[in-house]
Amino acid sequence: MSPSKDDISAFAVYSSKKSKRKRNRKSSTKTEETEDMFQAAEEPDVEEILSTDDDPSASSPCSVKDKRKRKKSNISFTVTSEQSRTPGAEIVDVEENSDDVLLIENATQGKKKKIVLNPENEENEDQEVIFQDFIRKKTNGVKLKRKPTKGMKKGTMVSEDSSVGQDVFIVEDVEDAEEDNYSGNSLVEGKKLFAWLINPVVPEVFFRNAWEKRPLHIKRGVPEYYKPIISTPDIDKMLRNYNVQFTKNLDVTSYSDGKRETHNPVGRALPSIVWDYYKNGCSVRLLNPQTFIPKLALLNSSLQEYFGCFVGANVYLTPPDSQGFAPHYDDIEAFILQVEGQKHWKLYPPKSESETLPRFSSGNFSQDEIGDPIMEITLKPGDLLYFPRGTIHQGRTVPGIHSLHVTLSCYQRNTWGDLMEKVITAAVRVAMEENIEFRRGLPQDYLNFMGVAHSDKSSTQRTDFIEKIKSLMAKLFDHAPIDAAVDQMGKQFIHDALPPMLTAEEKQFSCVGDGLRMGPNGEIISGGEITLDTKIKLLRAHVIRLVTEEDNVRVYHTMDNSFEYHREEPQYLEISFELAPAVEHLICSYPDFVKVSDLPLDSEEPKVQIAGDLWERGLLLTDGALKISIC
Repeated sequence: MSPSKDDISAFAVYSSKKSKRKRNRKSSTKTEETEDMFQAAEEPDVEEILSTDDDPSASSPCSVKDKRKRKKSNISFTVTSEQSRTPGAEIVDVEENSDDVLLIENATQGKKKKIVLNPENEENEDQEVIFQDFIRKKTNGVKLKRKPTKGMKKGTMVSEDSSVGQDVFIVEDVEDAEEDNYSGNSLVEGKKLFAWLINPVVPEVFFRNAWEKRPLHIKRGVPEYYKPIISTPDIDKMLRNYNVQFTKNLDVTSYSDGKRETHNPVGRALPSIVWDYYKNGCSVRLLNPQTFIPKLALLNSSLQEYFGCFVGANVYLTPPDSQGFAPHYDDIEAFILQVEGQKHWKLYPPKSESETLPRFSSGNFSQDEIGDPIMEITLKPGDLLYFPRGTIHQGRTVPGIHSLHVTLSCYQRNTWGDLMEKVITAAVRVAMEENIEFRRGLPQDYLNFMGVAHSDKSSTQRTDFIEKIKSLMAKLFDHAPIDAAVDQMGKQFIHDALPPMLTAEEKQFSCVGDGLRMGPNGEIISGGEITLDTKIKLLRAHVIRLVTEEDNVRVYHTMDNSFEYHREEPQYLEISFELAPAVEHLICSYPDFVKVSDLPLDSEEPKVQIAGDLWERGLLLTDGALKISIC
C-alpha cells in the first residue's frame, strides 16, 4: 500500500527530488550511504579543509567561468529542498549519471575534516559532521571528497591512502527499489525517518560512535531541511486556532543575570499575550506541540516505533540576543533540529561519573559551577545537534537573529537499571512462592548486629548474615521472570506512546474507514465482516503489548492514547488465556499478513472472535477493504 501524496504520512516526510526523477523518467537511481571514520585527533581545533591539490572538484572559491563549467557537467552532489512540495524534506542525492566516487581519507591530526557534498553551491557552507569526546576532548573526523575515476562502479567509496586499511568501511551504492514506497513496516519506516533526521551520518555509525558517548554536530548548510516540520507561522496559527493553555501546553521563560524565571499567567495562551512577552525578550516553549501540529505527531509516532520508547518534542522560540534557560542537564537523549534563525550553544561534560547518563534531570547551575565548555557552536537552519543525557548545556540567540528549534527527546528511564528494578522485584515475589529459603524467618537478634550503628563492628554474626544475603541473591536469578519484566517495560511504553498516525490507505483498510457507516436516507452501510479467509496484520509493530498479569491476559494498546502525554489511563483489551496464542502469532508475524484461518487456535469460532475484537479496536489492518453490502 502506497500512501496518497495528499495524505500526511511517514512516506511524505522524506519524499526526495530523486523520487520525483524516478517517477518522471521511470529509471532507477542509487543512494549514497556514508560511513564516518573516527581517527583520534590530538587537538580540538577546527580547521575547514575544502580543497587539496589532487582534488580539483573540491576547490577553493572559483570564478564564474569555473562555476559555469561545473554546471554543464553531469556531476552533481545536491542537498536541496523543494518548497513547493509538502512536506518535501530532502535527502542527500547523488546524480545517477555521475561516474564520480566518494574518496575517504584519513583525518589529519589535530583537524576536523569537512564532508563536501555540494561543491556546486559556493554559498553553501558544506556539510560538516563533528563528534566531540567528553573526556579526552578530541575530535574525530573524515573528509569525503569527490574525484572523477574511470572504470569504477559509481557511488563506491574508496581510499587512495593505504594507511586507512581496515578502519574504513567500504560502502557501495545499492538499488533501493522500495525507497519511494511506503513499506507497511513501521520499524522500517521509523529507521528511514531517523536516517533522514541525521543524514549524512548513517544510523549504524551514529549508534556505534555517538549514542550515549559524545555530542554530534551536523552542519548541513541546507536552511530548508527541517522547515517542513514546523515554522513560526505554524505557531501563530496554532495559538489562534486552538485552546493552548499556559503551563499545560506553553511556557514563557527568561534568563538574565544568572536567574531563570517563568512568566506564565493563568488561562489560554492567546497570541497577543504570547507575542507581547516575546517582544519583551521572553522565550516561548511548547511543551506538547504534537497535540496541535500533526507533522510533529507524525514525526514522533514514527520515530517511537524505531526507538522502542516514547519520543517527545519541545519547541523553543527565542527572540534575538536572549536566553530562556539556565545551564542544566536533562535525563533524555536530545536531538536539536534548528529550523529558523541561529542559536549559539555551549556544551559541558558531566560534573562527575555519577552524573553521566543520569536518571533524573538536574536543577539550574550557575556559570562558576560548570567550568569550560567542551563544545561551542552556532546552529544555523538545517543543522542538527545531538548530545547524551547528562550533558550540561545552554543556548543563546545571537544579536539581531531569532531562533526556532525542535528538541526531540527519547530514552527517558529506559535503561538496564530500570529493567532490573522490575526483574528483581518480580523475582523476589516468585522466589517467595517457589523457594522455602526465601520464606524462612530472619534471625531473632539480627537488629542487634546489623544496621548503620553496627556497620563498623566485625562479628561472626554479621559475616554469616551477609553471606546468607549473597547466597539468596545468587539464587534469585533462577526465579527471575525476565520476559514478564520486559513486558512491564513494554506496557509502560504503550502508556507513554503517541497514538499511530494512519495513512489514507490504512484508514480504508481498518475500522477507521471500513465497517458499519451511515449512508443516505438513514441507511446503514456495512463494510463486511472478518471471516476465516480475511488476511490481517497489526497496524504497527508496537501498537500492542501482550501482558500476563496475575490471572489476566491483557492486550495493552496505543490506539486510544492522547497526543497529550498521559492524559488517558492505560488502554487495554482483556482476553482469555485460550486466545493469547493468536495474539502472539500476530505479533511475531508482523509485518506480514496472515489468514484468520491460520491463527493457532483449536476451532474456527475463536479465530474470528479475536480477529474481530482487535479489528474493532483499530489495531488490525486487512489486505483490502471488506466487501460492502446494504443491511
